[in-house]
Amino acid sequence: MIKKVEYTGAQMLLMALKAEGVDTIFGYPGGAVIDVFDTMVQDFARDFQFILVRHEQAAVHAADGYARATGRPGVCLVTSGPGGTNTVTGLATAFMDSIPIVVFTGQVPTPLIGNDAFQEADIVGITRPCTKHNYLVSQVEQLTQVIKEAFHIAASGRPGPILVDLPKDVMQSKAEFHYPKEINLPTYRPVVKPHAPSLKRAAELMRRSRKPVIYAGGGVITAEAHDELRSLAEMLKFPVTMTLMGLGCFPGTHPLSLGMLGMHGTYRANMAVSHSDLVLAIGARFDDRVTGKIEEFAPEAKIIHIDIDPTSIQKNITVDVPIVGDAKQALALLIDILSPDARQKRNEKKLSEWHAEITAWRNEQRLRFDRSSEIVKPQYVVEKLYELTQGNAIITTEVGQNQMWAAQYYLFDRPRTFLSSGGLGTMGYGFPAAIGAQVAFPDKTVIDIAGDGSIQMNIQELATVMQYKLPVKIAILNNGYLGMVRQWQERFYDNVYAHTDIMQGPDFVKLADAYGALGLRASNRDEVEDVISTALKYDGPVIMDFHVDRHEGVYPMVPAGAPITNMILV
Repeated sequence: MIKKVEYTGAQMLLMALKAEGVDTIFGYPGGAVIDVFDTMVQDFARDFQFILVRHEQAAVHAADGYARATGRPGVCLVTSGPGGTNTVTGLATAFMDSIPIVVFTGQVPTPLIGNDAFQEADIVGITRPCTKHNYLVSQVEQLTQVIKEAFHIAASGRPGPILVDLPKDVMQSKAEFHYPKEINLPTYRPVVKPHAPSLKRAAELMRRSRKPVIYAGGGVITAEAHDELRSLAEMLKFPVTMTLMGLGCFPGTHPLSLGMLGMHGTYRANMAVSHSDLVLAIGARFDDRVTGKIEEFAPEAKIIHIDIDPTSIQKNITVDVPIVGDAKQALALLIDILSPDARQKRNEKKLSEWHAEITAWRNEQRLRFDRSSEIVKPQYVVEKLYELTQGNAIITTEVGQNQMWAAQYYLFDRPRTFLSSGGLGTMGYGFPAAIGAQVAFPDKTVIDIAGDGSIQMNIQELATVMQYKLPVKIAILNNGYLGMVRQWQERFYDNVYAHTDIMQGPDFVKLADAYGALGLRASNRDEVEDVISTALKYDGPVIMDFHVDRHEGVYPMVPAGAPITNMILV
């Protein structure tokens, strides 16, 4: 008789993660998950790299950054109660930006659930609105099936965060280990293959177009469709504009690139979309920061929308040709349909006129700032970061002016090199996301472009980068304000800077030194290049404190609710 081999839930959890190919876990221990952490140091589990952060929010953002940089689900493990509730901002960030992460939370033993036990929180109920799906594992026999489903749902269709709640007694209980090879979820079957007749309708509109624009979002990166996008654009000579989340899906230095569109987009991108006769939207959701006044968005254009999420189509903008499916497949099929007649003579002249019109807009209003100023301009710092890294760094950002200057002045030629909180706009995201990216790619340069306000929201993670010898660089554009809010107060609230002045802040150079990192400061333009060069050569974490013009703004700027042609240019 063969003796059954049983494992604890904690052992089964780690065995299942190994079966999923997980190599890194970000997290923070506690009583409800102590059995998992005890198991993690046993021989069979030592293949995992565990990154102990200093706050659970940072653990989720780090897992998010890992996922964005690699394309693989990031994994996070925290305890119950406040451990779980501290993950909510990270979950909501990943949910809004369609990032695949799996977050495991500890829970009190099942007999105590609902009894207000110590460190109990209904984390499943709390996170239901900000996760793609979540689970409470009530029996150890359910565990492996739940984990298999969690990773499948997180990474398929429109990706998103999954939360799995693990009661302590389930982690201590024993069962045989069987890990499913396949998943059959009858109620969850994302449509991957695009509808052929819809593709043919789209192709016909593209053939007839005289003023086309491709509008590419983060879904292009998720689908690994950047090569197909470039091939289609080059074949048809269609100009390409990108959302904030789409930066890098089409080379920023390419002659067909219009840069970013929307509230802080380029003049040429906003004008081109507004005067186009065709918009091919791929993996984008027509966010309000992109469209501005919906009634005046691309008013003369036929709109084709390709997205794997059917609920995103017709949600904000009425489209002429909806195409539900995988962006990579859809673009490849469009290339096949259009390639025989892609260079029809009847389109050449009109397309040349369209490109000339776009060039005129570019020459009329380029991104610009005062280059003669001795005061450090934040745009100059970002330009120097781009120049000295030769565009080869992974850039993360916090949220605010720093984020928009990074998007405007650092040209991203490759996907998964710009990591930023788009939909939720989470201050404090960039530094822990940089940790996740640096863990994934230890030999790459990773830089967090930050503001002096947002960097303080997770500044404690300096201890994490020191502990794990992660050479993350932080470039603080320090203007002593909550800069984006201050800019709105200046423009729309009669210069009443209500509670946005944060000049009473830390000495970031001393703060870096306190953690054992290198701190550098630039107070005038001539010091900027030396500071960046020194930081890039230093084999360890660095804070670069750039004291920039306090009143510099992000331009162009479209006022909220205005059409995107209504740009404030300076």
